[in-house]
Amino acid sequence: MAIDTIDHAVPHVSTVPANAGDKVELFVRERRHTSTTGPRRPVLMLHGRSVPVLAGFDLQHESYSWAEALAKAGYDVFMMDLQGSGRSPRPQMDDPRNVNPAQQPLLTPRPPGFTPGPLNYPFQLTNSHSDRDELNTVVEYVLDECGVEKLAFIGWSAAAFTMGPYAVKNPGKVESLFLLAPIFPPLATSNPPATLPRPGFPTTIAGKQGFDDGWKGEAPCVGQRAPGIVDAAWNAIMANDAVGSTWGPPSGFNRIRNFARWGWNSTTAAQGGVLGGAVPVLMVYGEHDRQVNTSPPHPDPEFNFSVPKLYEAVAGPHKLMVKLECAGHSVVWEMQHKNVHNLSKHWLKHLTVDGKTQGVFEMDTDGNLSPAP
Repeated sequence: MAIDTIDHAVPHVSTVPANAGDKVELFVRERRHTSTTGPRRPVLMLHGRSVPVLAGFDLQHESYSWAEALAKAGYDVFMMDLQGSGRSPRPQMDDPRNVNPAQQPLLTPRPPGFTPGPLNYPFQLTNSHSDRDELNTVVEYVLDECGVEKLAFIGWSAAAFTMGPYAVKNPGKVESLFLLAPIFPPLATSNPPATLPRPGFPTTIAGKQGFDDGWKGEAPCVGQRAPGIVDAAWNAIMANDAVGSTWGPPSGFNRIRNFARWGWNSTTAAQGGVLGGAVPVLMVYGEHDRQVNTSPPHPDPEFNFSVPKLYEAVAGPHKLMVKLECAGHSVVWEMQHKNVHNLSKHWLKHLTVDGKTQGVFEMDTDGNLSPAP
């Protein structure tokens, strides 16, 4: 089966404070089956905080490409990088002096001409406004490209901060919402900070060893991580970061944008009954995912996360939640990845789980579903 791969440079006027008003090009990759005919069925996939979209959704290693699985099923799959991630612009991030000052000493050997010191841009990089503006630009581009009125959303992790509120405000453009390992702070603020950009730093960095160790802590099951998958995933992350991959040889650093967020909480999720009403919602998470369900509760409500609280907050009746056995936050690269692909294909076609439009389920490693106890 031949799958077309088309890279789009989507024009956008930036609202990121670091390059506000600049004309930029957002990176979008399309995967589409060459024999697909008839009305196009677009799906837009969005990354989380730390993993660029191609590494997460289109890993060219064995059967891990989620985008390819959906393209083979007849969907027109688009994947986007927000500014500060992957192959979209990264304003202020190429300067190593804009790395978290506490992490600057990790850059050894040092990039040419770099000495740890004060930040050149002492602010967080992106924010909820700029992220949603970029999502809207790409949504409009895809709708026009495909000649349709609505598309389906698939988001991983912190993508929920952008896709959730966007769907609430734009139900006429969003057919359905599939959130994998969604980050949801039920009591977080609804309001932007008094001033933007917010003081801080643009970039945090993460190395391969920390990536491996953090993932390993969420993968206690035998076979949950296949041999070689850590290298394959890390190499894909580095392939989407031409600068970070050169910092701290031999394995490089993943440069992660630091962003200010607001407006994703129980109030937003319930607003107008849109989620679970005009926009059906499926939430999926792994039983060993320590990032989406904070335990013990964090004293700061901004960092106290819960997927079940998201299920409770969605006011509409068309809502489902599935907990995956033997899965962590990095489930896209784990033993359950094919079951996630199949679950998403069924969801996009039928908007049900096990024939139902509401309920809480568990999925074992063979892909069998059962109602949660």
